[in-house]
Amino acid sequence: MRSFPIFILLAFFVAACGPDTASSETDTATEETATTEETTATEGSIKLVPMPETPSYPGAQITGMKFNDGTFNFGIDGGEDSYELGAQTPNADQLMCANSGKGQHIHLIVDNEPYAAKYTAEFDYEMPDGLHYILAFISRSYHESIKHEGASRAVMGKVVGNTLDDYAEITDPMLFYSRPKGTYTGKDTENVMLDFYPVNAELGNGYQVKVEVGGQTFMVDTWQPYYFQGLPMGENTVVLTLVDAEGNTVNAPHNPVKRVFTLAEDKGDS
Repeated sequence: MRSFPIFILLAFFVAACGPDTASSETDTATEETATTEETTATEGSIKLVPMPETPSYPGAQITGMKFNDGTFNFGIDGGEDSYELGAQTPNADQLMCANSGKGQHIHLIVDNEPYAAKYTAEFDYEMPDGLHYILAFISRSYHESIKHEGASRAVMGKVVGNTLDDYAEITDPMLFYSRPKGTYTGKDTENVMLDFYPVNAELGNGYQVKVEVGGQTFMVDTWQPYYFQGLPMGENTVVLTLVDAEGNTVNAPHNPVKRVFTLAEDKGDS
């Protein structure tokens, strides 16, 4: 690996990746705090409800990550619970939310753009030259991230010729967006999973996530997956912002982050 001074990487990102202003239009929305109990804003019909408990795979790990000549290679250790890419998570049918028929997979997120779902430890990927924030984590088949230490890799680095030429672990607070994504149809519109990945930012210990959707605001201080319930059909916009204990936006790259996703009727039911 060629040497590339990390302080230069840091200087670049401080200058180029300040906070976005995407969430300013919803600053006046009603706020509530999401914990392990059901949370509902006092105005409006959208609820943010913690998901039921899911298999934890405590021994599953990402043991290595390389990106050379347009190919990612991951080391995956399934641990004693035998986490396996491509397998269905055992309780997928009971959760009543969107599930991938291809099974468990890696979520690859570059610069907080929508993730790529990859079902094998080796895969081709195109990445433009330049400096990038890269997060990879292992996921259940219904796209819920595995959240314990070692189940992810978060780096910032320089890509040259589709090769990660130099990189360093991310050490500053960041928030990566994962779900919702794309289009949900039929029964999948009833429980739409919200999942995100904080890096170097322990929720409930100095940090929160502000969730804005449909004119409502929820303050989340527990890192776990949630369901949106009561979302209207059609396009929906969600904005996630990493904030400090006083609710101030953290000066972090790609913070806040906005996504648009769609709820649609199942044409087979009509």
